[in-house]
Parts: sequence; C-alpha cells; structure tokens
Amino acid sequence: MSDAPTPPSSPACNPAAGSDRPLVIVLLGPTASGKTALGIELAKALDLAVLSVDSRQLYQEMEIGTAKPTATQRAAVRHELLDLRRPDQPINLQEFRAEAEQAIAAEHARRGIALLVGGSGLYLKAITQGMTPPAVPPQPQLRAQLEALGQPLCHQLLVSADPLAGARIMANDAVRTQRALEVIYATGAALSSQQGATPPPWRVLELGLNPPDLRHRIAQRSAQLFSEGLVEETRRLVERYGADCPLLDTIGYGEAKAVLQGELKETEAIALTTKRTQQFAKRQRTWFRRQHQPIWLEGADPLQQALQAIGRVLG
Repeated sequence: MSDAPTPPSSPACNPAAGSDRPLVIVLLGPTASGKTALGIELAKALDLAVLSVDSRQLYQEMEIGTAKPTATQRAAVRHELLDLRRPDQPINLQEFRAEAEQAIAAEHARRGIALLVGGSGLYLKAITQGMTPPAVPPQPQLRAQLEALGQPLCHQLLVSADPLAGARIMANDAVRTQRALEVIYATGAALSSQQGATPPPWRVLELGLNPPDLRHRIAQRSAQLFSEGLVEETRRLVERYGADCPLLDTIGYGEAKAVLQGELKETEAIALTTKRTQQFAKRQRTWFRRQHQPIWLEGADPLQQALQAIGRVLG
C-alpha cells in the first residue's frame, strides 16, 4: 500500500459507501498527545471541519493556557465549538452537547462524516454514547453560595453526597463540582444516578493517541505556555473577570495567577503546571481505557494509520 494519505475523492473516503448511517470520527487522547496537529491533517485529507471537544477551549479569551489552535491553524481548516462563551458564563454538559450535535448535523449534511477532536472524556461520552444529563437550569444564587464556601469544602460535600461524581470530578474543578451540587440540590438525587444514555443514530469510529514520550511533551508544553505569555493572559483575564473566576483556578491559569500574586516564581509555576498536567493526563488515560474503545494509533505515521482505519469503516 502507498504511504500517501488517501485523498478525499477516493472510494475509501466516500461517505455513501458501506452504510446509510453517517459517521462520526473521534480523535481522542490525553493532553499534549498531538491531537490538534493530527486533527488538522485529518480534516485536510477528508475535507472536514475540526469539531473541538475541549472543556476549556470553548471559552473566549483563553488562548494560551488552553493551547487553543493558533490563528494559522484555524486558517488552515475550519474549527467549530471554540469560543462559545465568556469565562464568566459557564456552559453545562447539556448545553455543550446541543451545540456539538448541531455542528455534527451540519457536517453530516455536507459530507456524511464529522470529525471530533479532543480530550474531555465526559463531553466525548455525552456526544458519542448519547449520555443524557439532567435538565437542571443554572442557579446563580446557589452558585454564589457555593463559591463563598470555597472549592475544597464544596468538593467534600460532593464526595459525601455523590461518591461516584466526587471520584470522577477533580478536586480543583469548581465548575463541575458546582454543577453536580446544583443538580443534587435541585432534584434531591445524585448526578451520577440521573445520567441515562440514548445512543445517537451514527456510526462512531474512535481513534486514540497516547505517545510514549507524553511526559516529555507535557514538560515542553508547560514551559511553552509560560514563554508564550500565559502570565500576561491570566493578568488580563483577572482584570476582566476577577481572580475568583473558577476557570482561573484550572491547570496553568492557577499557577500563573499565583505568579501574579507573588506566591510562586515562574520556574516554580512551570514545574507545578507540569506536575498537575501529568496527573491530569494519567486520569485521562484511565478514563479512555474504561469508557472508550479507540483504535490506538502508534508508530511514525499516525495519519496513514488513521486514514486506513477510516477507509475500512467506510468500505
């Protein structure tokens, strides 16, 4: 077989082949595994948009700290599901799923295929496995009370009320912790007990990246974020949305905020960001092993492997 990627016009990439059901291709993997670059190459080869599934890249003005695709990358192929909300306007899982399904439907109407790229496992599961979160609207007064209690206490409350959700949601993830508690207080039942599933009417092909040098990649990525201006980006976000904005306690931004407050030197912030990111990547890998069944792309040419796997599905 030729080493050249299969062109979009070939039978292997004909959406009409094989099945009447449209296809959703999912490129997943832990942070810093190379999903953005490979996703763009796949989108080019298949004439698709990249539909981003990243729980932080969907917020505006958070460019550097989320490793959002650059202007050059976004000019190379169309990207969707980025910059949906301001950082002080959190989006819940149900709202994101609705946005994603609209984007998928548009791609299916255009090409019969949609390409999801991201590492946010819960969001991916909600989309591809039809997980249905409870329809509880945001409750600003309750959220204000929870913010006043502080994230450590809120997470302890969640662990006590819903151990399954408490184990799944990171201890420093204020947005998801508050959402889970919001559902519990609104419905009187645990979030984990209310998440049913209705499989969507698509075929799903999951492709995974998990490079052996991930720890080195993460260390490089962490240093790069700070060299590209993460501290200054955080300063602007703090000035606009306040230091208490929950998203500014997430990985990278929390460390940059500590630099601004004189609590950490930049070298210490980079080291802590690296450590937290590596811990997060470990949790991501565990999630993908337990919740998804991707074809893992290994070796020197993941693009060719991905195109071959897609070609087999499309027949």
